[in-house]
Amino acid sequence: MAITSAPPSVRVTADSIALTLPVPPSVNHQYATVNGRRLLSAKGRAFKELVGQQILVALAQSPHRGTLRRTLSQASLSLSIQFFFASALRRDTDGGLKIAQDALCEGLGLNDNRVVETHLYKYQDRDNPRMEILLSVATPAAPVSACPASREAPLVVNPDHRSDSRRER
Repeated sequence: MAITSAPPSVRVTADSIALTLPVPPSVNHQYATVNGRRLLSAKGRAFKELVGQQILVALAQSPHRGTLRRTLSQASLSLSIQFFFASALRRDTDGGLKIAQDALCEGLGLNDNRVVETHLYKYQDRDNPRMEILLSVATPAAPVSACPASREAPLVVNPDHRSDSRRER
């Protein structure tokens, strides 16, 4: 199975790896059902193999390979993916997240549960569909709530279950 688009490129530093890769197959083409089980399809396997090969080559050529692997295996990680689709309306970003994250982390020998921060972006480029990935050490930050109500006192349910009240501080 051939994956087409611009040739992949990779940049490795002591604490990050950046890759430009083809857009992964759509979710509908990532998995196949065989005997009632959902399995990674041939297209999905080919994509993951391509990512693994690119990482292997990049690390072999980089003086930072040992430091990068040590750093990434001990840190919380940030993943940023910019998708450049041929058509902005035919694909969404979350369909490519899982396979891209899995392929990248597997290629680096990392558990993807180290990724604590994810940024997804969507653009259109008819002539050069691709994804640009950056995996780096996450900067420590305090949790930020997007929900203003979470900054208030939690709700307490009255024992008679007829009304809710805010807990007094």
